[in-house]
Amino acid sequence: MIHDKDYIIRIVKQFSEFLSKMILGGKNEGDLVELQRVFDTNMNDTFKMDFETLSTKSTDEIVQLITEKDKSHHIPYFELLGHLFYFKNKQNPNPDFAEKANVFYEHYLQTSGIFSLPIVSRIGELKKD
Repeated sequence: MIHDKDYIIRIVKQFSEFLSKMILGGKNEGDLVELQRVFDTNMNDTFKMDFETLSTKSTDEIVQLITEKDKSHHIPYFELLGHLFYFKNKQNPNPDFAEKANVFYEHYLQTSGIFSLPIVSRIGELKKD
């Protein structure tokens, strides 16, 4: 069982790192088809659904999905969700994505107790848009 929990956290963190690199590096690095395949695989492994399905859920529904998970998983999931909706908002500006990114980043900051200047900057950027 501990192995399963470690595996889940590893998948969440790898997906979060992938999105961070995409945010910082832009879309021009690598083959777009391959990047989309990696993104889709990570979505399925992490959330058991595609992004379109996840994005139709309300913020409260998504928070509920996360709070049902092991408490030690909350911080990486909130960080991942912030990155995910921030990245998708950068690809295709959408007020709903921006709002969700903001909410999940704020949940991450509150839950983790970590001060992250890049995330605080993204929250500020999202509020300007």
